[in-house]
Amino acid sequence: MTESFPQQQARTRQFTLGVPRSFQISPDGRRLAFLRSRGGGDPVTCLWVLDVGTGYERLVADPAALGEAAVGVTQQERARRERVREQAAGIVAFATDSALTMATFVLAGRVYIVDLTAATAAASHPGAPHPPVAPPRALPTRPPAFDARPDPAGRRIAYVCGGSVRVTTLSTDADEELVGPNGTPGVTFGLAEFVAAEEMGRTRGYWWAPDGSALLVARVDETPVRRWYVADPANPGRQPVEVGYPAAGTPNADVSLLRVGLDGRQVPVQWDQAGFPYLVTVTWDDASPLLVVQSRDQRRMRLLSADPATGAVATVREDTDDLWLDVVAGVPARTSDGRIVWTTDAQGSKRLLVATAAELGNGAAKPVTPAGLQVREVLTADGDTVLFSASEDPTEIGLWVYGPGGLSRLTPEGGVHTGQRAGGTTVVVSRSLAEPGATVGVFTGDQPGEPAATVVSLAELPELPAPHPDLFTAGSWEIRTAVLLPSGHQPGSAALPVLLDPYGGPGAQRVLAAQRAFLTPQWFAEQGFAVVVADGRGTPGRGPDWDRTIAGDWADVVLEDQVAALEAAAARHADLDTGRVAIRGWSFGGYLAALAVLRRPDVFHAAIAGAPVTDWRLYDTHYTERYLGDPAQNGAAYDRISLLGDAAALSRPLLLIHGLADDNVVVAHTLRMSSALLAAGRPHTVLPLSGVTHMTPQEVVAENLLLFQVDFLRRALKTEV
Repeated sequence: MTESFPQQQARTRQFTLGVPRSFQISPDGRRLAFLRSRGGGDPVTCLWVLDVGTGYERLVADPAALGEAAVGVTQQERARRERVREQAAGIVAFATDSALTMATFVLAGRVYIVDLTAATAAASHPGAPHPPVAPPRALPTRPPAFDARPDPAGRRIAYVCGGSVRVTTLSTDADEELVGPNGTPGVTFGLAEFVAAEEMGRTRGYWWAPDGSALLVARVDETPVRRWYVADPANPGRQPVEVGYPAAGTPNADVSLLRVGLDGRQVPVQWDQAGFPYLVTVTWDDASPLLVVQSRDQRRMRLLSADPATGAVATVREDTDDLWLDVVAGVPARTSDGRIVWTTDAQGSKRLLVATAAELGNGAAKPVTPAGLQVREVLTADGDTVLFSASEDPTEIGLWVYGPGGLSRLTPEGGVHTGQRAGGTTVVVSRSLAEPGATVGVFTGDQPGEPAATVVSLAELPELPAPHPDLFTAGSWEIRTAVLLPSGHQPGSAALPVLLDPYGGPGAQRVLAAQRAFLTPQWFAEQGFAVVVADGRGTPGRGPDWDRTIAGDWADVVLEDQVAALEAAAARHADLDTGRVAIRGWSFGGYLAALAVLRRPDVFHAAIAGAPVTDWRLYDTHYTERYLGDPAQNGAAYDRISLLGDAAALSRPLLLIHGLADDNVVVAHTLRMSSALLAAGRPHTVLPLSGVTHMTPQEVVAENLLLFQVDFLRRALKTEV
């Protein structure tokens, strides 16, 4: 029996299994380490090394060979995977010394180390006899271990256990606690708090000194944070999971930073924590570590240089904005001559700065990228060359370099690209509209050309007609929009019911020049729908002015843009039946879908709202307050965009879907919405997903969830498709 697309997509974790990722390159550019499972249906990720000169790959760590492939993960690791939306098993993260001679990783709460140089030596002569490479070695660390990282020289391994940072010396296997809470309730060391991991992209809580003599360690006191309890109603005998959830307007965790020497001596890093409570990121690759801190209202951000001996800080730069300042991944970074890589908003664009500390501080630093090129992420600083991703057209993400030769584009126009660089070697991961998979090329030198090597992707190809989206701009705001039709559809042959499939809010794009972005929409199209995907105001890639159009009241704006995209799509494709229009979405997209049938039932005739945020007072501080402010001071904004007050207006079929184990958008959102609808006498459907979090990686759940949605849409739109 042929496997269906929903089955295949669920089994392959949305076709991510078998794709190489998490690249780290040696300083000489001659070898790289990366993660990849053994096949497109294998969820167990392994660690590999590639010799750039020969292109030969070697498997260096396989969880199955270690007997850990089927072992569960610890609670802390499970939480980290949820924050980064990790769907695979096995080795999903690793760290190396600065020379990339060894790697460390954690499996089932145990710390392993593995030699990478022996693997490379064997790979450099793949046809010659060579002794077997030593397998990974388990260290006598205290379980359950979490986030193991070697010092830059590879002599010691730090890790977190029980809220303490511990260090193992490899030459003796001695294992000691470096710093810990000593029984203080609610306090941990070396961990990222919830909003740092979920909203700032910081999933770690400690950093080694360049010489390995000390660490900077985050101390997190969650005592002020309100406690929520995530229960498992399907298993009433289980204790609810207690989580500290900082909902909008409520206290955050108290985060501070210590310099802790290997001798245990502690030096507090002293910045204005009252004025800048958010620790955004830390970089310690030079004598003076750099840290970024942010005010609670996110209108001020400081780049600080710290003296590790005294803990005193100096302000390198302070940025301000009347609305908010963005957290840009990868900054700050340093070039080999000590210049600092930073970003600034100028002339409607997110632009790159590469300047000395003095120039950054006195306003003399000038952007090295032009207006109109939107910097997305700084990927690495390799010597005096900076590799970063950026967009001219928001549907495309290219790789650019800035170095002694100035600014140049590394990848061709079109597609979505990311990468990594060290020692003059650049790994480029590319996706395009021409194929569903990713290609990975390894390039040497500064000029693009033929790759010196390729890293093979083992991902499966989807059993689905290739998506051929019609990409265009809609309305006066030039909303980037895609329309997908059934592969066999002939214009004029039949009127097609319409399904809008947006995310539609800040933080995520759906309309990208990559075929993989449209696999699920194309499957819905194959069921007989015309699918419209639109990125309205506030979605990434179009600069700070575009982002800020949703400040204070995004409900009307995001909904208006979806209507504009629908109207433009119907004008381009006469077969779209605007009398049968549905909308589906997850998370912010779920909010948008429910909003659509509540406030524009004249346009939208049915909605599927997955994990919707129905009351923004129940969502976290850093995300929500950025756009809406403090609910105690701007409660009217929260009331305007809440779905609960619109419950009595429901006149269209609405399906609410929610994972009962979701600790990001908790199920209370859907339960309160359902209660308000019931009180108003409005019929609706609720689908609870037992044991499911904000993701749906479980194969049976993910597969049948798509089938259930199609069935709901057919019944709601009263159509046979």
